[in-house]
Amino acid sequence: MKNAGLLVMPAGFFLVAAALLLFDGAAMRFIFVLCGLAVECMGLTFAVRGHMAVRGEH
Repeated sequence: MKNAGLLVMPAGFFLVAAALLLFDGAAMRFIFVLCGLAVECMGLTFAVRGHMAVRGEH
């Protein structure tokens, strides 16, 4: 899971960068920036959960 999270976070960053460069309308740009931020948060969640210790494992 942590590898997937580490791969998903840059994808979200590039989605935000592409939205800022390619879209002229503020509404479309805002929607894609929100989607990119959601993808980055999802990747961060996967990375953090991949590094957490499993319960019962000491």
